Amino acid sequence: MSETERPQIYLITPPVFDLAPFGEVLKSVLDAHDIACLRLSLAARDEEALARAADALREIAHARDVAIVVEDHVLLADRHGLDGVHLTDTRKNIRKLRTEMGADAIIGAYCGTTRHDGMNAAEAGADYISFGPIGTSTLGDGTSVDFELFEWWSAMIEVPVVAEGAVTIELVEKFGPVTDFFGIGSEIWATENASTALKNLLAPLG
Repeated sequence: MSETERPQIYLITPPVFDLAPFGEVLKSVLDAHDIACLRLSLAARDEEALARAADALREIAHARDVAIVVEDHVLLADRHGLDGVHLTDTRKNIRKLRTEMGADAIIGAYCGTTRHDGMNAAEAGADYISFGPIGTSTLGDGTSVDFELFEWWSAMIEVPVVAEGAVTIELVEKFGPVTDFFGIGSEIWATENASTALKNLLAPLG
């Protein structure tokens, strides 16, 4: 990605939320900002709850021409008219999934901090690769992605890349020239006004 291009915004839902109030907050964010994609990232494993969330958020997203993918639940994506799936385990067979889901489905892959996993997923046909966290986080083992990985990826690999995890204003400014998307979630949902929080977070992009 060249320095003249502005990264797009990829929203990530909270792992837990009350559907009705979150739906209203989501609408306000989507109405105020140009959002490329929404990821349904519920921690729940209850099929009925996931199905309700998928249907409700699909309606909100598609009414605003925003694509929506679901984390890991491939069958849910197909049954509820979602645009694709975001894989958190890159050991899944992306080539096989592509055949099953079709050429138009979005298949994304989270590859943590590992260039090797990212390259493998890209070569297998993933539509985008996500690396993170880019900021300091107490989750996992506390490891964050090296800036140099994004520099290298943006110069060498055509598959779009997402920078996510513990995103700050300073990191938006730093990673802006070398990423195609910023994955934003917990950074804004816990604030008093998610739309304003997103605007402030993206200030360095102009």
